[in-house]
Amino acid sequence: MSFFAGLFRNKAKIGVLLITVLLVFYMVIVVQRGWTLLSADELSAKALGAAYLVLPIVGAWALIRELQFGSRTETMAHILAEEGGLPVDNLPRTPAGRIIREAADAEFPRYQAEVEAEPESWRAWFRLSCAYDAAGDRKRARSAMRQAGKLYTP
Repeated sequence: MSFFAGLFRNKAKIGVLLITVLLVFYMVIVVQRGWTLLSADELSAKALGAAYLVLPIVGAWALIRELQFGSRTETMAHILAEEGGLPVDNLPRTPAGRIIREAADAEFPRYQAEVEAEPESWRAWFRLSCAYDAAGDRKRARSAMRQAGKLYTP
């Protein structure tokens, strides 16, 4: 599914598009400034200009990597949704809408056991990522989702 499919019905995609446009604009400005500094006569200005040109390269790499991660995650989520394999979001919540951590922690071993039983299953890793996210562990959730993405083959 394309990133642009349903763009204006999805606030997260609008946010991603806005941040992407701003980052690309920033990178264009930085390249322009770097080029200007490279054309200066002073050696220190040239060195600074070269350093300025490295920043957009790193930024473009990170942007592309994150957009690919998001696209692959969305594709995997659609596949699991069609198969009925997404974890059911029935955990109790606080009045503010946050998942009660103890409830998420109680559900976690089920998803961890699924990954231990099928370590080569992207579906199991995807569900484990959702469990980590529900438990509030974003770092491990992202790591598990990256593992799911590595195992996923279209």
